[in-house]
Amino acid sequence: MSIIGYLSSPVDMNGQRVQYEDAAPPADKSAAIEQNGSDRFVVQSVGLDVPLGELNSVDGSIEPPGFTSAYRVRDMGVSPKEPDKGTVFVVMHSLRNGATGPGNYLIDVDKRAAKVQLGAKIDVDGNSYTVTGTQVIDKPEIAGASAIWSNTPGRLVVITCLQRPDGRPSTQNMVIEAQKDRP
Repeated sequence: MSIIGYLSSPVDMNGQRVQYEDAAPPADKSAAIEQNGSDRFVVQSVGLDVPLGELNSVDGSIEPPGFTSAYRVRDMGVSPKEPDKGTVFVVMHSLRNGATGPGNYLIDVDKRAAKVQLGAKIDVDGNSYTVTGTQVIDKPEIAGASAIWSNTPGRLVVITCLQRPDGRPSTQNMVIEAQKDRP
């Protein structure tokens, strides 16, 4: 990589330079929006508090454009402002080989499991959810997993890569489901 590529490459949550494993996502197609304002994704039980951006899927694929934010998938489910009308889908990167993305806070790489426990609270743009389940799914299978993509009122689905202890590229996703808390 040239020094110009290095200087323009993205950073992880600790300010370390990271590279996309594949090509960088096509920002023009995903219309990703980084949020640096009040929209937040917070899981206090694991110390995660990051901006909540937005993106669209591109040709059936979802690829977060950055490594320091969570992203709501605009063209699936509903907005966090209308959680009672359907499922809010949030995606984020986890990283390997010592780098840290938001998803790293949610996974236990050595145990190959979620670090977020059942009953934990997740706050998405001011709405509180309680974790009801987690599952590991192979990346090629997730697109066809209709139960994950169902649009159910008051539901939250969070997806990140489940990294491997040996540092090789991830082959699975961690899916965390939660239900909106009632006032």
